Formats: sequence, C-alpha cells, structure tokens
Amino acid sequence: MNAPNEFAPRPSTSAPVWFERTRPGPFPRLAGRASYDVVVVGGGLCGLLVALLLARGGRSVAVLEARRIGAGTSGHTTGKVSLLQGTKMSRVLRRNPPSVARAYVDASREGQAWLQRFCRDHGVVTETRHATTYATTRVGLLRAEGELAAARTAGLPVEWTRDTELPFPVLGAVRLAGQFQVDAMELLCAVVDAAAAEGAVLHEASRVVAIERRDDGAVVRTDGGEVRAGAVVVATNQPVLVGGGFFARLQPQRSYAATLATDWRPRGMHLSADLQTRSLRSVRTASGEELLMVGGSGHVTGRGSAVERLDRLLDWALATFPGAEIQHTWSAQDQSPVDGLPYVGPAVPGNHRVQVVTGMDKWGLSTAPAAALLIAADLLGGEIPAWGRALRSWTPREVLAAGRALAVNAEVGWQMACGHAGRLFASNRPPLCTHLGGVLTWNEAEDSWDCPLHGSRFAPDGKVLEGPATQPFR
Repeated sequence: MNAPNEFAPRPSTSAPVWFERTRPGPFPRLAGRASYDVVVVGGGLCGLLVALLLARGGRSVAVLEARRIGAGTSGHTTGKVSLLQGTKMSRVLRRNPPSVARAYVDASREGQAWLQRFCRDHGVVTETRHATTYATTRVGLLRAEGELAAARTAGLPVEWTRDTELPFPVLGAVRLAGQFQVDAMELLCAVVDAAAAEGAVLHEASRVVAIERRDDGAVVRTDGGEVRAGAVVVATNQPVLVGGGFFARLQPQRSYAATLATDWRPRGMHLSADLQTRSLRSVRTASGEELLMVGGSGHVTGRGSAVERLDRLLDWALATFPGAEIQHTWSAQDQSPVDGLPYVGPAVPGNHRVQVVTGMDKWGLSTAPAAALLIAADLLGGEIPAWGRALRSWTPREVLAAGRALAVNAEVGWQMACGHAGRLFASNRPPLCTHLGGVLTWNEAEDSWDCPLHGSRFAPDGKVLEGPATQPFR
C-alpha cells in the first residue's frame, strides 16, 4: 500500500549529528554458507562488544547486521554515559528488591569503567561531565526527590542541589559528578576496528529471517546466505526469531533529539524528572563547532503523532534559547522492560546456545559493556560476576512486575482491537504488521509505517526497519 501523500518531508536535516563523521564499513552482504563458533545478530554497540570480547577469547565470530552499522539505536543515541539515569532507579526499586538495584548499579559502574578504558586505549575522546536529574514542576520535584532517595539506596554518591547551570528556573536537582559523554560514531568506529583486528567478520545488509536450534548449536539463515554456529547471540533492539515472548515483556519507546547553534551550551549532562522529559548536553561536530543537543518528547512507538512530539521539543528549545538555529533532528527507538532491568542471557531457560541482549531502556552506553561482559563470561566459561543477577533474562523476581506486564499487554490488546475496528471503515486501508497483524500507523515525521503493538517499523515500500517483525509487508 502507498504511504499517505498529505505529509511533506520535514525541512530540517533528519539525521543524527554523529552521521557527519565517517561511518564504519561498508561491509559485504553475507552470501552462501559459512561456519563460526558464534554468530552475533545485530551490529549495534552491544553486539559489536560481544563480538570483540569473544574474538579476544579465541572464538571465531561473525556479526550480521540487517542494515548498516549505526543505523539503529547505537547510532541515534544522545551519547551520555551516566550512572544517574533520570528517574530509572525509582522505577527499578518499585519492582525489584534493593539488593538487585545495587547490583544493577554495580553492573552499570563496571560497564562505564570498561568503556572509559576502551576509549582511552583506542583514542576515542571522552568528556567528563556531571549529571543531573532536575525538576521545573511540582510533580517533577516529587519525582526528583524520590530519585535522590532511590539512588542513595542503590549506592550512588548523589547530592541534592538547587544551584544548576541551567538558564531557566529549577526547583531542585539530583547531581552526580564524574560521568562522561562521547561521540557515538567515533565510538562505533573504534569498536568495529577493534573487533575486526581480533578476527571478527562483519556483514551488513544481511537480515536474519530464521534461527533453527540444533543439538550442537544453531543455523542462522539470512536473506542471502546461511551460517552454522555453536552459539547465537541476538543483540537486536528487540529479540527476533528466538522465542521467549520478549515482545510481551518490553514496551517500545520512540524519543526525539535535535542540535541547535546557540550561545549557551551546558558543562554538564541534564535530564528532567518532569512528566515532559527534556535532556540537554553539549556536542562537538566533525568540523569542531560546539552545539547544544536537546532531547525528549518520548512516547510508545506507533501511538500518537510523531510530528507533534518533535514539534513540541523544537518549540520548547526555540522558546528557551531565543535566536537558536536548528541544525539536526533525529529520533531513536529503545525498549523499556516491564521490570525496569535489561534482559541478558538465554532466550529460553536452560539453553545457553541462543542468548539475547535487550531492554537497555535508553542507557545502553553504560549497560551494553556490562551485558557483553556477562555474555562473554557465559560463553567462554568464565566466572559470572555477582552483579550479573541484575541483568539476567529469566529470574523469579519477575513476578513482582506482573502487574506492569499485564497493563502493558492490555494496552497492546486495546490497540489491536481499535486498529482493526478503524480499518474496517477506512477508505484507504493501512497495511498490517507482519509480526502479529497489528494495524500500522503512518509516521509523518520519519516517513515510516509504525506498529502500535510492539514497535515494528517499515519503510514506505514495506521493507523492515525495526523488529520484532522480520518480513516486509506487501
């Protein structure tokens, strides 16, 4: 079906600021048959780090990326590497005991430290910054105060302040020193180079369409070839083709970002606790110009107007920073787990030959290295770190998140019913998602068809952009 024609493309550059830099690759498409010890599905930061660590450990590894490296969430991040993560710790403690929250902080701390060492050793620039979770509304103040208590319970050395550098009134803020920010593309290039130097083989334009479990491993089929492997790690934004029902344990979130040329740039990394989230940091372009980066206006993928959300963010930025000029706009997709913690490990309980990594919840730059270390320890027969229990894909504590899971899936059912009811009376019927048959909605900001059920996204011609769908619509 043709895309609606009443929406004109946005005039601003719809690409991340990182894309001004040279991107990794290109790498060849998988063709024919091959065999490796491990196949990693997904060429984002986490998949690449898994490949790097396993190759260092002496395993033969291939990475299969459906599009281009950096085309997904890792290339559309805001580049913050922080243990203070908005109001996340409050959410974690609502559905997990304090000991698990502390283990999550330990995992993130380990991941952050590993990434900083990697950047130092490979010449990737890191900029040390303090991080804040700030409030400009009464509701935001209550949430920020709650995050202060939650962060301290989880072992973070945070402090409370009303003195921030932000150029607008702030009621209060949680502050954590010693965090850092990076250029996402510079980091991806360094990880790709390091993985290739260790012998990892990378393939782009190689979409996986089937994963068949075998007694001695698995067979991974793409749209151009086939790979046999002793183990498979699915490190896509949302796991595909492996079972485990992860689509029912995650909620896909779309959020927006922009850069602006303006006189004011922050020396810290800031994220609001208000219901209308706003993120701020500085960023330096490939040409050396320093810009302001703003982000926010998140929503469940496929629900509501993407243009309206992006316009709210841009309107706020232009009103807050008079005279600013928009340079770039883009969006990213993240997966929010129902229990607040990532899922890392076997796709189904007991089978360690097929593993998944998902649910980074917008904080993958600190969590992805920890997840990769955990996967590598498992597959290489190493010692599992104590903090690994906070990231496991299957744990008894998930019963504490049953209420949240029921609510998320009830919303999915409602979206399914409303979509099909509306489609019956539509003169120009929208296409259906090839995952579970949800009625797709047109995303006029990005010229894509988005599924309001589990976040699959398709190009106007039906090709898959984001999973869990793996087949195009027709």
